Amino acid sequence: MEQAVITFRPIEEKDNIEIAELIRSVFREFHIDRPGTVYFDPTTDDLYGLFRKEGSVYWIAESEGQIIGGCGLYPTPGLPEGCVELVKFYLMASSRGRGTGWNLMDKTIASARTLGYRQLYLESLPELNKAISLYERAGFRKICQPLGCSGHFGCDIWMVMDL
Repeated sequence: MEQAVITFRPIEEKDNIEIAELIRSVFREFHIDRPGTVYFDPTTDDLYGLFRKEGSVYWIAESEGQIIGGCGLYPTPGLPEGCVELVKFYLMASSRGRGTGWNLMDKTIASARTLGYRQLYLESLPELNKAISLYERAGFRKICQPLGCSGHFGCDIWMVMDL
């Protein structure tokens, strides 16, 4: 049985509705659809517009014309010099455990290096424990407090990775 080809490409304006729904479906799946998270962040509905900011990038993973995941970098206000936030990294449930997430994150980390960043920061939740172990395998380590001003006060796991 052949596995579908997965392509990675920069976000396009036409992706806004589909990627926002994918992200919110993951939040509902893990019962983390609560205030202080991306679920209620109004920028989730216009990721294309959000990632027009200089120093940011958002990658879409697509299979057979369907968006199956996304991951980005965003220069969140208040982060230390040379640091960027890894943001909005979500995969459709049926696409997990196949290497797609690793490849998507690897592409995003490579973009951070290309853009000249020296450190990555991310915020997460305990319910996303499989993602957290993926981050740890990639070289992220937990820290004791948030960095920057993401506005996501509902997140209580913070991690950094030196590039």
